[in-house]
Amino acid sequence: MQQADLRQSVSMPQKTLGLNRLLLACAIAALAAGSALGQQPVQPLPKVGGCPLGYYSSGGYCVPSSGGNSRGAIEKREAGCPLGFYSSGSYCVSSPSNEREAIQKSGKGCPLGWYSSGGYCVKSR
Repeated sequence: MQQADLRQSVSMPQKTLGLNRLLLACAIAALAAGSALGQQPVQPLPKVGGCPLGYYSSGGYCVPSSGGNSRGAIEKREAGCPLGFYSSGSYCVSSPSNEREAIQKSGKGCPLGWYSSGGYCVKSR
């Protein structure tokens, strides 16, 4: 075997290994982005009674705590919380395993791509 052929046969597996690592990194990034897109946003909420777990009062708002442990929340309606959420004071907080976003229902139906859950619309997967 020629020396040039030997170098080429050694470098081909290294190139393949590098490509596999790149593909794996892209797949992991896509999964991480995809799972975060459907979750309830963690953002300040208008204050209605006491603030939910993981939030503190600031002016007329409930603000997520800075520790990063806050879950997304939505104001609770009379009928209770939507599927995937639990009650915390006057709010519904997203369960740790929940990957869906909810909005309060306006009228009888929900927008395309969302389904009804009590007084809420929950985003389909």
